[in-house]
Amino acid sequence: MKIYIAHSREFDYEKELYRPIRSNQSLPQRDIILPHEDGQNINFGREFYSQLDLVIAEVSYPATGLGIELAWTYDAHVPIVCISKLGTRISGSLYAVCDHFEEYITPESLIKLVENIIRPSIIKAKSYD
Repeated sequence: MKIYIAHSREFDYEKELYRPIRSNQSLPQRDIILPHEDGQNINFGREFYSQLDLVIAEVSYPATGLGIELAWTYDAHVPIVCISKLGTRISGSLYAVCDHFEEYITPESLIKLVENIIRPSIIKAKSYD
């Protein structure tokens, strides 16, 4: 299973997103792709998104690049779940590509949210094996 975590670069994603995800052993670490991990600046082409099983998009911070990624994901018929910090005003254009939105408050609630999103996806993927 390939799970991609999409996000803007306009916040401290290493601290607020990557560290909580990588420090939690209940998440399937080998299945989660973090695009800028360890300082990498990976720009995936359109074909990459069609190979994914799930995209979780942190949408608290608007970004053109994130919008392009989500459009490519949507075109590839890959499920998208948008997550944001509680109270964030998210872009209305997200409703064109996603119908599943969730909010979190703390790093701990972020992890619980990601776990709850991923767990049913993994069970569903395994049932087709």
